[in-house]
Amino acid sequence: MRRLLLALILFAAASAQQPPAPPPPPAPVNNAPGTNTSGGSGDKGFTFTTGTNLVVEEITVLDKNGKPVPNLTKDDFKVTEDGVPQTVTYLEYNNLPDTPGPQLQTRNDTVAQTDTQHGVAPLDKLTRTEITPEPPGQLRYRDRRLLALYFDMTAMPQSDQLRALSAAETFIAKTMTAEDLMCIMRYNGSSVDVLSEFTDDKDKLQSILETIIVGEDQGLGNTQSDAASSDTGAAFGQDDSEFNIFTTDRQLAALQTAAKMLGRLNEKKVLVYFASGMQLNGVDNQAQLHATENAALRNGVQFWTIDSRGLVATPPMGDASQRTASSANLFNGATAGAFVSRLQQSQDTMYALATDTGGKAFLDNNDLGKGIQNAERSIGSYYILGYNTTNTKLDGKFRRIKITVGEGLTAKLSREGYFGDKDYKKFNTVDKERQLEDALMAGDPVTDLTIAMELDFFQINGAEYFVPVTVKIPGRELALARRGGAEHTTLDFIGEVKDDYGTTLQNIRDFADVKFGEATAQELSKRPFVYSTSFTVLPSTPGKYHIKFLARDAETGRIGTYEQAFVIPNLMKEDRRVPTSAVVLSSQREDLKDAVFNALKTKDRNEKDNPLVVDGQKMIPSVTRVFSKSKDMYVFLEAYQPKADTPSPKVAYVTLYKGQTTAFQTPLIQVTTPINVTGRNSQLLKIMPFHFTVPLASLQPGQYDCQVTVLDPNDNKASFWQAPIEVIQ
Repeated sequence: MRRLLLALILFAAASAQQPPAPPPPPAPVNNAPGTNTSGGSGDKGFTFTTGTNLVVEEITVLDKNGKPVPNLTKDDFKVTEDGVPQTVTYLEYNNLPDTPGPQLQTRNDTVAQTDTQHGVAPLDKLTRTEITPEPPGQLRYRDRRLLALYFDMTAMPQSDQLRALSAAETFIAKTMTAEDLMCIMRYNGSSVDVLSEFTDDKDKLQSILETIIVGEDQGLGNTQSDAASSDTGAAFGQDDSEFNIFTTDRQLAALQTAAKMLGRLNEKKVLVYFASGMQLNGVDNQAQLHATENAALRNGVQFWTIDSRGLVATPPMGDASQRTASSANLFNGATAGAFVSRLQQSQDTMYALATDTGGKAFLDNNDLGKGIQNAERSIGSYYILGYNTTNTKLDGKFRRIKITVGEGLTAKLSREGYFGDKDYKKFNTVDKERQLEDALMAGDPVTDLTIAMELDFFQINGAEYFVPVTVKIPGRELALARRGGAEHTTLDFIGEVKDDYGTTLQNIRDFADVKFGEATAQELSKRPFVYSTSFTVLPSTPGKYHIKFLARDAETGRIGTYEQAFVIPNLMKEDRRVPTSAVVLSSQREDLKDAVFNALKTKDRNEKDNPLVVDGQKMIPSVTRVFSKSKDMYVFLEAYQPKADTPSPKVAYVTLYKGQTTAFQTPLIQVTTPINVTGRNSQLLKIMPFHFTVPLASLQPGQYDCQVTVLDPNDNKASFWQAPIEVIQ
């Protein structure tokens, strides 16, 4: 035993005498999403900001013979909003032929050979992109028709998907004209994918349609609990209504997102929506329906809905694709009536989406391509008119627009008005939930609220990893609500974790009620608010992930976004180094009863299974890695031996470097026996925890490099971890 200890000491001493790993470069100023920066005290400049509420309207002006009238000026238009005259500041004319122009030719029509050596460039790779916005005051697609084909793959069975894609391919091949620009969008259940921006490249459009996999995203359609429902043989079961509400809301929210994407263009846009109906669930989906229609109106988008089922002849008792309904409903007509009612209700929603946004619904017709043709021919010559509204109230009310032109002329508006913006204080519950979802789906971060986050990982078994998430919000951010007289505020949290392929793996949705009590704004500014949650993942080699997390102060409506890419290594395949968990640095331990706001308290997982909880005390990760000399720094990590039949001792120590000089080093800690942890495969992993306490009182303030060294003398393996820390007075 003495020889083993001597060998360990010599091995550790030799490792300590080696020059430290090159320290990382100084950390840049943190301008990452989710953090805010402000100028120093020496910045005496003043910043003035201003904004205008520009309203854009597409208008078709016809003479007595129904012909478009060109060459009008701003003075020819009289605009009122709720009866108040407005000043026209912007006017452009888009000249489109009354009759369809010549058809476009594909590259295969003009060039027989399609390979690169004969001068034909390959088609661009299929990508998921965004609609590129237009520069202010410019029209990129002047005198062109903009049609977006939108396929809701979650709302169509395979046969309807094939019918919709076939109709789109036929239209592009045989009917698309030189004035048409087409965009292809797809909703796959989790996101709206822009498969192609507006283009007249028929080959590219055709190739994208052929690439869409039929049936891949199908299966999220609604089920109903009515007289036409199948008899599953179960005595009891959970009602599907809550799932149907969620599914329909997601479909409508996806349409809302598509309308906002198209709103980045100033021209008139038509979105052709393919779906096998859409079933609203009472009043539960009405708020989202109104939000979707309002988004289309505000962004100049018309919905032209096409029922991809075509003409449906429903058998009175259902067809062979489902089980027979039960009880007396078969004999009293309730089953047949339910089938008809269900079909009509699903078409009613599509009809409302179209008519409320200025489009038309194409129902009960097997020629789906005719619906696209009607949408195309609805776009004739029109004016794009803009004015800065004088109504600055944030009341969310509908504002009716009226535009008149000279005598004998008729002005047809693409919309009758729009809903104004709404102040956060007037938001209802649905508005607040939509605000969070919109911010989560937005590509740009929101930095009204400053937040910082740390993610760690610990192995649970041979496949799963436990990932604790710690979020800190400066107390000064909450002091704004305290200064406003609030006695408490609610912090809302929402987030999602995606893998390297963009698939959503985990969703985070929680809230915390913060009571101020006797705390003053000055006291709040000195201490942060801490929130923690967790999730589990099954990584590949290695597992690459991306997390987007939002926090909102429900009292003031301020939102902060934090985005981070992270990697979880597959420790089961680690052969060159000692497999270890993430290293956690902390200066704070709290009793669970007084601990941070924790989502786990309301979930099934027990806090005692959290590796950061020891003897009822929870270690709070530092997140910012800034430590005060008045407190000790705690360091924690775990070492694993998943492939060893017999566990061997492990040795570890912590070193603080100031440049190339060793400023402090802890004594060596040796762990010889693995521990058993409830909820984890301790027999396989052979978990060996290391806890260090690093006194900082003797150190000078400044930046240090903290290095953790783990040694396995028996296998001649080691692991090194290093990160910068800041020590303050």
